Amino acid sequence: MGIIVDYKEVGLSRDGNQILQNLNVQISSGDFVYLIGKVGSGKSTFLKSLYHEVPLDGGTGYILDYCLNNMKRKEIPFLRRKIGIVFQDFQLLIDRSAEKNLEFVLKATGWDSQDAINNRIREVLTQVGMQNKGYKMPHELSGGEQQRIVIARALLNSPDLILADEPTGNLDPETGTQIVKLLHEISQKGTTVIMSTHNYAIVQRFQGRIIKCDDGSMKEVILSSSAGQHSN
Repeated sequence: MGIIVDYKEVGLSRDGNQILQNLNVQISSGDFVYLIGKVGSGKSTFLKSLYHEVPLDGGTGYILDYCLNNMKRKEIPFLRRKIGIVFQDFQLLIDRSAEKNLEFVLKATGWDSQDAINNRIREVLTQVGMQNKGYKMPHELSGGEQQRIVIARALLNSPDLILADEPTGNLDPETGTQIVKLLHEISQKGTTVIMSTHNYAIVQRFQGRIIKCDDGSMKEVILSSSAGQHSN
């Protein structure tokens, strides 16, 4: 399997404060990765660095054959088209239906055939089990349904990588479990998924690599058969 994220000795800062340093991380195509750690430990900073929202300070970082150290501004939209982003707070446009939210993204990323747009919307809504809800406005959908629409939006341009920042944070446990199950199904079809979470029950239930942000670094974690955790 190809390596799609390769960080060597990378440092990351926010507002002049170094959050993470000496990161050595490799993520392969098709991996499902949980990013765990306390609030403020650097999970969101790491995710934002992957789509060039937070610049690298030091080290070298490659993602999907792009070098993050010296990316040209005009390359950034092309990188971001290969990455689907799932936000905890949904960030749907509230003045239009679920389908129109998806259409807006496709048109903004260069799709111009209405037939192709309609077909792609139907495909992603079916993939997330929302094929009969596309006409609804966001406020008519439950939290879990809105998150499914957000995942559909992330899938529109057939990304190589999906970043999910606390996707279960605003959902009840049962709905959250369904959302993680859906993300696992997507990863089993070959899309890499990196998901930050505080929900250790989900981490234990659905298998994946676990990387912990702690004390300015990121370390791979192995779950023991008991609830304890050990770094390898």
